[in-house]
Amino acid sequence: MAFGSKKQPQQDPITIAQNQRAREQQEVSAAFQKGITALRDFIAPASIEFFGTHFQLGTRYARTYYVYGYPRQVFTGWISPMVNMDEVIDLSLYIYPVESQVVLENLRKKVSQMEAGIQIDAEKGRVRDPGKQAAIVDAEEIRDKLQVGEERFFRFGMYFTLYAGSMDELEFVTHKAESILGQQLIYSKPASSQQEQGLNSTVPQFSDQLQVRRNFSTGALSTSFPFTSADLTQDNGILYGINMHNSGLVIFDRFTLENGNSVVFAKSGAGKSFTVKLEALRSMMFGTEIFIIDPENEYQRMCEAVGGAYVRLSLNSNTRINPFDIPKVVDSEEADSALRSNLITLHGLLRLMMGGAQTQIIGGAAAAMPALSPVEEADLDAALIETYAKAGITNDPLTHSAQPPTINNLYDTLLHMGGTGPQLAQRLRKYTSGTFAGIFSQQSNIDINNSMVVFNIRDLEDELRPVAMYIVLNYIWNKTKSDQKKRILVVDEAWQLMKYEDSANFLFSLAKRARKYNLGITTITQDVEDFMGSRMGRAIVANASMQILLKQSPTAVDVLSDVFKLTSEEKKRLSQFPVGQGLFFAGQNHVHIQIAASPTETSLITTNPDQVQQIEQQGELNQPSGTIDINNRLYPGV
Repeated sequence: MAFGSKKQPQQDPITIAQNQRAREQQEVSAAFQKGITALRDFIAPASIEFFGTHFQLGTRYARTYYVYGYPRQVFTGWISPMVNMDEVIDLSLYIYPVESQVVLENLRKKVSQMEAGIQIDAEKGRVRDPGKQAAIVDAEEIRDKLQVGEERFFRFGMYFTLYAGSMDELEFVTHKAESILGQQLIYSKPASSQQEQGLNSTVPQFSDQLQVRRNFSTGALSTSFPFTSADLTQDNGILYGINMHNSGLVIFDRFTLENGNSVVFAKSGAGKSFTVKLEALRSMMFGTEIFIIDPENEYQRMCEAVGGAYVRLSLNSNTRINPFDIPKVVDSEEADSALRSNLITLHGLLRLMMGGAQTQIIGGAAAAMPALSPVEEADLDAALIETYAKAGITNDPLTHSAQPPTINNLYDTLLHMGGTGPQLAQRLRKYTSGTFAGIFSQQSNIDINNSMVVFNIRDLEDELRPVAMYIVLNYIWNKTKSDQKKRILVVDEAWQLMKYEDSANFLFSLAKRARKYNLGITTITQDVEDFMGSRMGRAIVANASMQILLKQSPTAVDVLSDVFKLTSEEKKRLSQFPVGQGLFFAGQNHVHIQIAASPTETSLITTNPDQVQQIEQQGELNQPSGTIDINNRLYPGV
């Protein structure tokens, strides 16, 4: 048998032609694909080069770190400074659940080893190792919680990549990140010779190539939730400042809370008046009317700039406010009790005028001023009713349009009635014909209809100030009830009212009832200890849904910490804030805020002597009244 080469079967010419066309189509398709630009071609860097301690991604320099050491305890939000750091950073957290039974078995072995080690050290006379004992306590605690299902166990890895435009900038940024973590006893290292694996671990593809992990329980893991900073940005509201936690804007409407009341506490020079004036100025842009009680002449420049009404109260001024005025109440139910409500208010005012319910420091000791006895209270009540009756005013709302009486009429009634009337009249005489006559003993000559009204009481004597504040508050309250618009009432240096029981009770009553009439009360004080030492003062704070705490004196920090339940970190910062920074509380939200104003706003509201002098030299204050456009309209000067 002869063996020769096997003859190959010949292909059909049609098959050969088909194969040729297929090869040509593949070549064309391959050439076409080379010319197509995919999305990854747009987002991919031009080049990437890895070094031992960093890598270069196009024109950017980067370095990847891993966290390897944690303290025994961490506070909630410890990772927030890294998330909110104003740098380009990729941060990845890897969390691996572990079966509790496996952990319990490992912990049992570990505790046995540590206890044996301690026993050996004791037998050999070695010094006690506190670290081993603390580790045993922690291990036993986690064993108990794992056994009852209170906790679970996890493996936790944290890596981050920092980017910069140059090597010098990269060194600065990485030092900044290491310092942020180091302040909390959290230690990190660059992934030396593993920068490629580090990059793959931080890009969002869930590839943990570094595998540097730490055991975490459920409680410890919960503290690493990255988004813990409160956000106070609403669609409606005014800009209060910058959220220092995340550099966001604090835009808030105080009237969206349970009530529109707020309190502002700060030491002198910390920026409390600046903050309140800025809020008032911006609230006007949304149509909110502003009433201000100004004890130190701090609001005049702002008031005149927006064309507001500036009412100066003093014994030498022509301004008169009659406390016997009856409000024109729209609500028919309240109209029937308008006279009765005003009589109750007058009782408190007259006790204040006559020295009742007042405590003064005499010779280093607290001395109570003479209060009205029950008989004097009854005689005063009868005299008030009779005084209104002589003017033709009774409980019938139809009689309330008559001209109201004045303190002079009450004085005459008391003088000519029996009982204790003449004695009460003598105690009231300094307001009718004595030193304080005129300002509150004549008919009112003001009828204010303006978007901003400031009552200046700086020139009043110290004894007359609380009386004036009480009467002005009552005047504003009557106006609020008669014409219900959105309003803010600012009571500066409110501690002066807290010294007197009747005026403190009246301010507290306003704070409780203000929401019903769409009124928000802002209470400002720098004398925190006296204000919070008063029962009414604490009640006013409790009825304020918004609080602003700026820099405090060290003695006031403990008081405020107890009242507002501050954390240890907030308490520590409260006495160290720079001017214009503080804590902003709105309901359950607490944020660290930086009050921010434009140069124009600053020129209107600042009370810093150097700034005021500089502004005056530049001539920015030499502009006619009514030039500031609020809500697209010009308010004429007053």
